[in-house]
Amino acid sequence: MSIFSGKLTVFYDGACSVCIRDRRWYEKLEGKTGDSVEWLDITGRDDELRQQGIDPNKALRELHVKDAQGTVHREMDAYILLMSRVTLLKPLAWLIALPVIRPTLAWLYHRWVARRLGSRI
Repeated sequence: MSIFSGKLTVFYDGACSVCIRDRRWYEKLEGKTGDSVEWLDITGRDDELRQQGIDPNKALRELHVKDAQGTVHREMDAYILLMSRVTLLKPLAWLIALPVIRPTLAWLYHRWVARRLGSRI
């Protein structure tokens, strides 16, 4: 089985309005493949995250997605995996994976997250 098939678990910050909006946007685009993604709000689940090998502080700062084999993908790898499930987002997943785009986008994303979290961490 490929990492691009089987159920994904997406760990997201349910206390983040932008994260919730992004989840809803993804679910609309996902359509019929909706059963292949489980969304798990990480709020108040530090122990559960640690049991799965995920640092709770990193879970707030980077997207984490667990594939059907139990491997946890984070940051841009997680976005690429998640987007590759939706036909409309596959070209964007390919673009994000490009060697010039990926590190630049990761840097911008980390800056945005640091600003969003502010004093929360």
